[in-house]
Parts: sequence; structure tokens; C-alpha cells
Amino acid sequence: MNTHRETANAATEDSIFVCPMHLEVRQREPGDCPKCGMHLVPEAEIEEHGQSAHHHSGANDILGAEYDTVPLEYDGVVYTCPMHAQVRQTDPGSCPICGMGLELENAAMVEDGPNPELDDFSRRFWVGAVLTLPLLVLTMGPYVGFPEVRQIFGERTTLWIELVLGTPVVWWCGWPFMIRGWNSFKTLNLNMFSLISMGVSAAWVFSVVAVLSPEVFPDGFRDSEGHVGVYFEAAAVIVTLVLLGQVMELRAREGTGKAIRALLDMAAKTARILNADGSEAEVPLDDVKVGDKVRVRPGDKVPVDGVVAEGHSSIDESMISGEPIPVEKVVGDTVTGATINGTGSLVVEATRVGSDTVLSQIVEMVSNAQRSRAPIQKYADRVAGLFVPAVIAIAVLAYIGWAIWGPAPALSYALVAAVAVLIIACPCALGLATPMSIMTATGRGAQAGVLIKNAEALERFEKVDTLIVDKTGTLTMGQPRLVAVLPEAGHEEEEVLRLAATLEKGSEHPLAEAIVAGADERGVALAKASDFQAITGKGVTGVVDGYTVALGNHRLVKDLGLDAGDLIETANSRRDDGETVMFVVVDNALAGLVAVSDPVKETTPDALEALHKLGFRIIMATGDNERTARAVATKLGIDEIRADVLPEDKAAIIKDLQGQGKKVAMAGDGVNDAPALAQADVGVAMGTGADVAIESAGITLVQGNLDGIVRARRLSRATMRNIRQNLFFALIYNASGVPIAAGLLYPLFGILISPMFAAFAMSASSISVVLNSLRLRGAKI
Repeated sequence: MNTHRETANAATEDSIFVCPMHLEVRQREPGDCPKCGMHLVPEAEIEEHGQSAHHHSGANDILGAEYDTVPLEYDGVVYTCPMHAQVRQTDPGSCPICGMGLELENAAMVEDGPNPELDDFSRRFWVGAVLTLPLLVLTMGPYVGFPEVRQIFGERTTLWIELVLGTPVVWWCGWPFMIRGWNSFKTLNLNMFSLISMGVSAAWVFSVVAVLSPEVFPDGFRDSEGHVGVYFEAAAVIVTLVLLGQVMELRAREGTGKAIRALLDMAAKTARILNADGSEAEVPLDDVKVGDKVRVRPGDKVPVDGVVAEGHSSIDESMISGEPIPVEKVVGDTVTGATINGTGSLVVEATRVGSDTVLSQIVEMVSNAQRSRAPIQKYADRVAGLFVPAVIAIAVLAYIGWAIWGPAPALSYALVAAVAVLIIACPCALGLATPMSIMTATGRGAQAGVLIKNAEALERFEKVDTLIVDKTGTLTMGQPRLVAVLPEAGHEEEEVLRLAATLEKGSEHPLAEAIVAGADERGVALAKASDFQAITGKGVTGVVDGYTVALGNHRLVKDLGLDAGDLIETANSRRDDGETVMFVVVDNALAGLVAVSDPVKETTPDALEALHKLGFRIIMATGDNERTARAVATKLGIDEIRADVLPEDKAAIIKDLQGQGKKVAMAGDGVNDAPALAQADVGVAMGTGADVAIESAGITLVQGNLDGIVRARRLSRATMRNIRQNLFFALIYNASGVPIAAGLLYPLFGILISPMFAAFAMSASSISVVLNSLRLRGAKI
């Protein structure tokens, strides 16, 4: 289990530590991977283990490799522990580390129908409750004014009845806990089930001996008739209450998966494929292939991701984006599977099917995030790891103390105190505190169009104080339009536009697309360009109709050795209005300007105001000219601008801010934003952007608007507040309960907690954590 840590400690100062899942993550200090949270290991160790350490789900994290029994090439159902991701196996069961029931690793494989573990525990609970109730009546009757309940059968027979009723509760109803407790001692991974199994079995063994051989006990233990007091009811009540807690926990964990199942249920089950002969056939969704054309009738769900080939309609995308307003779709527009068609009829050509669809990727991301561990969980794990052996030691000391100094019968009091300590201290609430909140929060985020890649991103985002945003596509629509062509003397407007648009046909930049689209709208016929060359951060050059043409910013003009002269003032004037202006150079002489404007998104001003209230300092980093950037920034109330920024500069800016102690988030959507998103403490990708940007980010906004960042910030704050409350609930029960259960208050107030009350208190702490976590499902974000 500790091989990895020992190797890491033994590593030399010159060692390079890498992530088994993300080999590009390399650093000189040990720690955790910023992408997946996995422990970094010495590079030599990765090489020694070969590619097995790069298994698709992180199964061979060297720290937990001994618990991974899934073959590398296995692609069937895999079960994993919600708290220990390194535990993976092909059959259901319980975690060998914490004892928690294993869950399906892939949420998409969750089948409709009953949960077998929940059904089993529910059955055991009801049997336990039915047998425990008469046991309680027999035991507690004399204490509440009904001594005759024991007199009906006589004391000796009553003790045998208690044994008959209590034994199946302990050994059948409580069998899962006994097995998990035994495994915990066998593997030396002490956990809550270690304490439960010790306490219950100790109470049962004591009671059985008391019934079968009362004469082995000292006289102080026996009453006037020679009978010894038994604790069958305490053991049975403990098992029943723990089962109740487990059933409630399983129901809650099942509830956190409702968001995923709801997403899966959104997908259409069939699709109407258009055949080559024009006929239509309804087929299962799994039979649709990329390139197939499917008809989407009014009111139908869009079956797959694709492009509109025919028709016009409005699509309700609220279940994916969280935005309630339907979006108009025409030929050439993209549509997303599971969204709902309006009143028009569409023919859609499938571009993504199966696991490649946006919906499937959202499900996978939410599922992975629910299983990931927040850094704060490490503290809870550390506390729990020290807590269990400490509790066992306290239980032993309590037993010794009562046996030596306790009132008669001293050994009986000693047993009660020791069992109560073991039961009340079960750290199940401590273990649940973080995972329950994370599971609930990621499901809530998915409903609001905020996809959390892992728990670490959620925790880090709460502490972010600086937000860097790109201009194009983040603050603005990302769909620039040509607004002006300003030719120099001796040049025609149409000719300047024709040369500029012809050259830009070879570029995929949004500004280039705006110029080409502008020429098309004005009916300008384009020629062919040759020798096309893109100069990063400056512009493009090439040859059109024998003319050497260049189009770009002032830096490109200066590189060509030209003086922009009066055109600078014209360009600056338009930049002050927020337009992006490019110089057109023909045969090494300035031929004019083209101006493009990218309108600000309607949601941006309100979102920026909300982000300021949430504690962000907002910096706009853009490749645009400073005057254009400043005009937009002033209009929107942005705190700081970094203009004329090359793509590689964004990561350097973030690194510089981090060096000043800032916690930085970066929001972007382009391929060139990927390095900056990876460098940031938290990367926020606009879901409308490039796949590589989404892969590099910790948070993805499905809709791609800044108000998604507002929702993400509120969600992260609510989640971390919820986790801290959970940890408080868990620790306050244990911290206050253990000394009371050990008998600390007995000399002063005569108070000694019975094992039954201890079991109730332990279950209450778990239930309080579960119920508190579920409040996140209704969090207003």
C-alpha cells in the first residue's frame, strides 16, 4: 500500500515526478496532479511499470495498484469505491479499504431497476427491526413500568428468548458489517466497520456466555437468582440502527445519481433514418452511424449530434445549456442530441453518435467528477486513519479503568463503556462528509450547464481571486461582422475588399471569416490566393492576381517597413468604438483599412457585475490592439487589460500573477487557450469552443456565457461551505461522544451512555451529513 510513498521519499533531489495518467505533468517536487488529483510518482517508476501505469481510468495508480483487479484490456462493467478510486474490480462487493459498497464506474452502465445492495440492506433492516422490537419490549419493559413482561415466561426463559431473537439480528442482519470488519483487520485498513464489528460481537459474546454459563462470572455480576445481565438488545439495536443509516445513505447516494440518469433519459431511444431511396425507417439509436441522415419531426427529441441538412426550426436546448430560450436553427447549424425540436421539421446529418455525443460526454464528465476526491478529503482521511486506532485504544483504556475503579459489577460497566466508545466513534460521517457533497454538487452543476471535471477544480475555484478572460467568443459573440472598408486614394473599396477577402479565405480566424462573409454579402467575386502565410499575432500575407497582399495589425505594417501615417488616426478612432481594424497592404504600399466589429454578448455586462460582487478581479487578455481592447474594457467595467497578447503570452501572464500569490482562473474557448487553461489554477472552457480547450479545463460551461462562471462560483462556495458543515457535524459527534461514552461524566453527574444510545448518536451523525449534502440539490446558483 505504501510502496509509492516510500519510493517518493527515497527519490533523490534530482528526481522528476510525473502523473501516471497525464505524462505531460512533470515537476521536481512530489505532490498531486493538477489535472486528475492523482499522486505523482518518480519518472523512473513510471518507466519501470511501462504503459500499464497509463490505463484509461487511472486504475494502475501505483499507490493503489494492489486493489486493482481489472485486466488492462477489459471493457465490461467495472465496480469502484466512491471514496477510493484505486479500488476497481469486475464484481460487486465492498471496498477493502473503507468497507463502503462498490458502485459502477461508468454511470452510463447504470441500469433501470432496483439497486441490489439497497434491496439487500433494506431486507436485513426490516428483519432486524421486526426481531429487535420484541427484544426491546422484553428488556426495557421493567424500566418503563411493565415488570410483568419478563414475569410471563420467567427470567431464565426470557434470557433464552433474547438469545434466540438477538442472534439472527447480529449474525444475519449484521453479517455484511462483520465481514467488512474482519476484512479491515485482515488488511490493517481499520475503518468504521472495525469498530462496529468489535462492539457488536463483544456484546453478543458476553451475553451468550452469560446465558449458557452464568457461573463463570463473579458474584457481583449475578442477581439474587443467579442470572447475569445480557446485552442482546444493545447489539441488535446497534445493528438495526447502523442498517438504517446504511439504507438512508444508499438511498441518498442513489439520489445523487438521479442527475446522471435524468441526463441519460433525455436521449431519444430511436431515430428515423432517411434511406437512399427516399424511404424512412425507425431504428434503435445504437444503429445510427456518422453520416446518416435522420428526420426530426416537430416535438421530437434530436437523436444525435449533427448538422441541419434541410429545414428550419427552433430547438429547446435548456436541458443541455440551462438557457430557457429556444435557439433558431437553419441549414448548416449544429444541433445537439437530446434537445427538443420545436414546430419545424428538420433533416439532420449525424456527426457524432454513441459515446462521442455531447450528452454522453457530459454524463461521463459528471460521473468522473462524482468519483474524484477534493484535496480537503485528504485531511478527513488522515483524521479517520488516526482516529480508529485511537478509539480502539480509548475503548481498551475505558474497559481497564472501569474494571479497576468502577462500581459493582465492574466488568459489566467496563464492557458497556468499551462497546459504547467503539460504536459512537464510528467515523462513517467523516468519510461521507466530502464525497456526498461532491456527488450532489456535480449533479446540480450539470443541471445548470456547469460541468465540473473533478472535485479539485470545484475546491480551487472557491479560492480564485483573479479571472482572466479572452475577448473574442468569451465577452463577445465570437461572430464578428465586417462593418467598414476604407480605401486609400487611388484604390476602390470593392477592390480592397476583394484582395483582403481572397487572402483571408485561407485562414480559419473568426476575423477572417467575417471579412470573407462581408465580401459574400456585398456580392464581391473572390479570386485565388497563393503563397499564403499566417504570421502569428500579426496577420497574413500571400499573392492574389499577381499582387503581393498583406493584411494585419500595425505590427505587421512596421515589419514591412511602412509608415501608416494618417491611417493610424483613422484606425484609432474606430478602435475607440470597439472595432478591430486591419491594414491592407498591396505591393508594399498601404491600400486601406477594413474594420470588423464583434458585438458583446447580451449576458456579459450583468455577468461581469455579478463576478465583481463575488470577489473576482477581472483581466481581459486579448490579441487585439490596446485601443480596441480598452474601449471594450471601459464599456464593460473590466479591471485591467492585457492587449496585443500572443497566444503563448497568456500562460506567461498567468504564471506571473501566480508568482504574485494570486489564485487565477482562465476562461477561454480556442485551441490557443489550451496552454493557459492548463497553467491556471482553474481553467474554465466555453462549451462552444475547441475540444482541446475543454480537455485542458477543470470547468466547462455548456452554453459558453460568462454567467456560467457566476453559477460555477456560487456552486463552489455552496459546496465548500457544505463540506465544512459536514466535517463539523461529523467531528462534533465524535469529539464530544467518545469521552462521554468512556464514562467521563459518570463521576460528576452519574451519566453513562448505553451502547444503544451510542448507536443512535453514530447513525444520527451520518444521517445529518447525508441530509445536509442533499440540500445542495436545491442550491440557488
